[in-house]
Amino acid sequence: MSKDTTAKEALIKAAYADVHKFGNNQEFDKAVKAVNRILGVAPDDQTALHCKVVCLMQLSKFDEALKFIEKNRLASVLIFEKAYCEYRLNKQLQALKTIDDAAVQPLPAKLKELRTQILYRLERYEDCLDAYKEIIKNSSDDYEDERRTNLSAVAANLALDKDKDVPEVPEDTYEQYFNSACIQANRQKFVEAERKLRTSEKLCREFLEEEGASEEEILEELDVIRVQLAYCLQQQGKIKEASVIYAECLRHKPKDAALVAVASNNTVVINKDQNVFDSKKKIRAAMADACEPKLTSRQKQTIALNNCLLALYTNSSDQVQQLTQKLTQSYPQVEFEALLIRCSQLAKDRKHKEAIEQLNKFASAHKTHEFISKFAIIQLQLLQGNRKDAIETLLSLGEAKYKPGIVSALVSLYLGTDNKPAASALLKSAVEWYKQNNVSSGDLSDMWRQAAEFHLRGGASETAASSLEELLKLKPNDMKVLAQLVIAYAQFNPKRALEISRKLPKLETLTTASEIDALEAANWVMSAKAAKKTANAKVEPSPSTPATDKKKSGNRKRKGKLPKNYNAEVAPDPERWLPKYERTGFRKKRGGARAKDIIKGSQGMASGAADQYDMSNRANLNKNSPATPVYQEPTPGPRQQHRKGGHKKKKGGRF
Repeated sequence: MSKDTTAKEALIKAAYADVHKFGNNQEFDKAVKAVNRILGVAPDDQTALHCKVVCLMQLSKFDEALKFIEKNRLASVLIFEKAYCEYRLNKQLQALKTIDDAAVQPLPAKLKELRTQILYRLERYEDCLDAYKEIIKNSSDDYEDERRTNLSAVAANLALDKDKDVPEVPEDTYEQYFNSACIQANRQKFVEAERKLRTSEKLCREFLEEEGASEEEILEELDVIRVQLAYCLQQQGKIKEASVIYAECLRHKPKDAALVAVASNNTVVINKDQNVFDSKKKIRAAMADACEPKLTSRQKQTIALNNCLLALYTNSSDQVQQLTQKLTQSYPQVEFEALLIRCSQLAKDRKHKEAIEQLNKFASAHKTHEFISKFAIIQLQLLQGNRKDAIETLLSLGEAKYKPGIVSALVSLYLGTDNKPAASALLKSAVEWYKQNNVSSGDLSDMWRQAAEFHLRGGASETAASSLEELLKLKPNDMKVLAQLVIAYAQFNPKRALEISRKLPKLETLTTASEIDALEAANWVMSAKAAKKTANAKVEPSPSTPATDKKKSGNRKRKGKLPKNYNAEVAPDPERWLPKYERTGFRKKRGGARAKDIIKGSQGMASGAADQYDMSNRANLNKNSPATPVYQEPTPGPRQQHRKGGHKKKKGGRF
């Protein structure tokens, strides 16, 4: 063996020792340098190549590691490393393809677990659930709790679909409690979800304190739970509590981008059209590039939709048009919601015609949304005040126009246009349609009752009787309906009215003899207070009944006091009870001596011209003129005596 070979081997051996030492000390940047020394001597050393890829992955340099794998043609050897780099670079489809194309079958355990994580990121939750069940069944190690926690996270996402069955989730750790709460929240059971989240919060703090975590680390973990708790409170209408939690969590400046996005978006929802500046700031944080790989497609869709609504609140026409078009391209499933936002902005801009055209075009192209599109069109027509077009649009709904709510809307619109015959005809046709088709659409009792009362008022007794018959089928024990039916039949079919009237309860069953006696004995002239007082008074003994003598009451009726100057021979003034201004002798006070010299008219007018424009001193020349009100002077009475003494002169002051 030559000296060069020996030196080379010694160098490689020393470099590997450094790699091992730096790796154990978590100093991966130094380990990379040591590996580079090996590759400088032996560029095809497979172990050194593998070590460098692992070191780059530990330094989170996944892009560099992936390029290194492809450059050195290590893809067929380092399948897990290549797939993991693609997974961390958010290239989920490529990572799944890398694993599925692997020549190694069956897959090793670590590749199975990575594949399951990739399925979760791709939101293929059913496949992911099956994969986790298989892994848990065939493995027994220290990571069982983590796998069960991941399984509960998959179940929480499956709970969004109410038709899918969700497996039972264990509740042994705070993470499992959290995922169980998410399942309840996705099932709209927010009270139960709140209870589980508070339990999870308590367990999390206890566990991390036992592990010796710092307060900053504890808060970072608790913020995830508290934001979900705030969401549940928000859904229950506890807006203030939720808002405080969101603000507190954002104040901690969490490192989790998804947490920032969710808290910011939910704060925007709370703000609505208030605090627009703050909402713009929050929505930008929710739509940051760092949040993109952390959020699910449903979350990203919701944030994008809220961004469009915020633009609508700020009345930014151009921005609304741009954002809604972008929303439709990215998420075609919310195309109709984007259209409604766009049409709402057009309505704000007084472009109702253009909005109606867009809705009509969408309705003709999407039959599944035709029904709801028509209602949006009706709303725009009513905003224009165009009731006739709104009626025509409602009538174009076909047989759906006989639904109780639509019938009610049509009747209201007909009455608003003073077209009572059309309203009556609509109600008649609705009654006939339900009779012929025998359709059960919830509780129709209100519609039958309203139709009957409307026709009774309009004199259409036969139609009213038909409606009441249908109502009686729904409520056979309603005596009020039966009485109304008797009244209706009495107008055109007395025999039928008499026959039905026999079903009414007899008078004896409605009132008892004691009630009748009480009514007859009641004193109808007395007030309720007096009657109560009489009822509570003690019964005096009759003359035939011996009774002890009672002491007379000490309360005596006092004589009324008379004025000191009262004269019984002089009749009192008959107007003494009238106010002074209504008495015959009342004279209105005049302005005094200076009132005669006051010049009436506009400022600067000469005193000679005052009388010309002083209408108070002018006689009413034309009493029959309708424009001039006729005023009758009060009957003159004795002049009131003026108080002696003139006005005191005011003290002068400096200006």
